[in-house]
Amino acid sequence: MNVLGIETSCDETSVAILSSNKLKANLISSQEFHSNYGGVVPELSSRAHLQLIKPLVDKSLTKANLNLPDLDLITATAGPGLIGALLVGLTYAKGLAFSLNVPFISVNHIEGHIFSGFLMNEKPEFPFLALVVSGGHTLLLIVKNFSNIIQLGTTVDDAAGEAFDKVSKMLGFGYPGGPKIQQSASKGDEQRIDFPIAKLKNKYNFSFSGLKTSVLRYIQKNYSDETNIPEDDINDIAASFQKAAVDALIKNTETALNNNEVKSISLVGGVAANKKLRDDMTNLSKKYKKKVVIPDQEFCGDNAAMIALRGKHLFDGGRKDKLNVNPYPSLGEDYFQ
Repeated sequence: MNVLGIETSCDETSVAILSSNKLKANLISSQEFHSNYGGVVPELSSRAHLQLIKPLVDKSLTKANLNLPDLDLITATAGPGLIGALLVGLTYAKGLAFSLNVPFISVNHIEGHIFSGFLMNEKPEFPFLALVVSGGHTLLLIVKNFSNIIQLGTTVDDAAGEAFDKVSKMLGFGYPGGPKIQQSASKGDEQRIDFPIAKLKNKYNFSFSGLKTSVLRYIQKNYSDETNIPEDDINDIAASFQKAAVDALIKNTETALNNNEVKSISLVGGVAANKKLRDDMTNLSKKYKKKVVIPDQEFCGDNAAMIALRGKHLFDGGRKDKLNVNPYPSLGEDYFQ
């Protein structure tokens, strides 16, 4: 089976092809111009997707040595994300499926991340504990199988990636913040500032708003000119913030391991690209003698490979979507069991 996946939920246009369960193409075009505005501009993102999607589909087919009639299944992201951006990929995918008379599957973006570990040679073993850490979501889940996901905890305010972006802006790094915070933190002293970790009633939930505010208050208190902080101090602030954010993620993951029987751990989402988080999660897995699966950098951020794979899982489970599928499905408290 040849599966085409399309991902346009935010500021990456991505197209992938799975052929006989092997990834033949995974093309990603990042909209770097958003850095000029300090964040993603939704209307500009949608326009860029419109310009990029067909050339990327054509290139992916060429790379996979396939033609449009060879496709057996079309999949695309259907939320959560920016509504205009989502509509570009979703509408294109629906039109393609209709014209080729092949099945169409809409894929929840978060589900794509959850199962992205299955793109690796070493795959998660059910049931596994999934920590989903991205710019818009932070979730701790028990994944029993391909159709049974139980939510343990989520963020009550900012997602982890969102906090990284906001602190990056405070330090003058701009957008996107994750890579720049990591680079700065690698040169700093993470023990210098003791930023707080939120304690919540639900021991699995996360909160990063207070951490973000603590960084802001520290800067305001110690520097009269917030645009002229010494480089060494910036590195220490970045390192101390990164440590607090990662410690919060690891702490809740360890709590979940102490209270749930799982065979493996999977760390996924854009923030899973962070080296300290990857290293600390690997160390935690060794402590509990659990297999850990962390996707390669290519599959941590928004990518169509995870969408094609999840779409194939859903199709194999008997699902086939109509072409009037909702472009923005709910991801409320009742989305996962």
